[in-house]
Amino acid sequence: MTILLSSAYWPNLQYLFYLLNAEKVYIEQHEHYQKQSFRNRTQILSANGVLDLSIPVIKKAPKEFTRDIEISYAENWQTKHWRAITSAYKNSPYFEYFEDEVKVFYTQRYQKLLDYNLAQITALFKILKLPKEIQLTEEYIKDASSYTDLRERLHPKKDFLSDTFSSELLLKPYYQTFENKFKFHPNLSVLDILFNKGIETTNLLKINSTGF
Repeated sequence: MTILLSSAYWPNLQYLFYLLNAEKVYIEQHEHYQKQSFRNRTQILSANGVLDLSIPVIKKAPKEFTRDIEISYAENWQTKHWRAITSAYKNSPYFEYFEDEVKVFYTQRYQKLLDYNLAQITALFKILKLPKEIQLTEEYIKDASSYTDLRERLHPKKDFLSDTFSSELLLKPYYQTFENKFKFHPNLSVLDILFNKGIETTNLLKINSTGF
């Protein structure tokens, strides 16, 4: 199975599900950038509930390709995001194991949002010991008949429960840091499952066959 995805900031578990189970992964870099999407935002579980983290970007024109979108550092969002992540997961079972690999993304600056997001997925593959590679599209894919096209399917406004391929696994509870305070929250950022379950993450979301 070959999947076609949009870029995502510390993608959620639905996105990760497809990354883990795909044979080939393409990320669309020639699409028009969309606001209020996973391209620059993610969700973690904090002591006060689900928390949205959003990366500010520089918009130079009404329509820009995702590959051209630059990150804004006018405000100190990196410090704010890292503080939020640390506060949420410092007491989780695997935070100390992967803290350095994640923290680097809040000390290093990337100019392009796409490069930043790709580096996170590469780091994730390394942590999970997955021999996978990400390929970028050379042009906008209009005819996606030879792909499992997820560019519009994985979106904050789309209910992940409508995805029959992934929803059953995504609804299976795993330990979360604040489980004594909140009910289980599915489909959060990959950071949530990584810090709580470690490399067992792969076993929780990997399936034996892909019938997408």
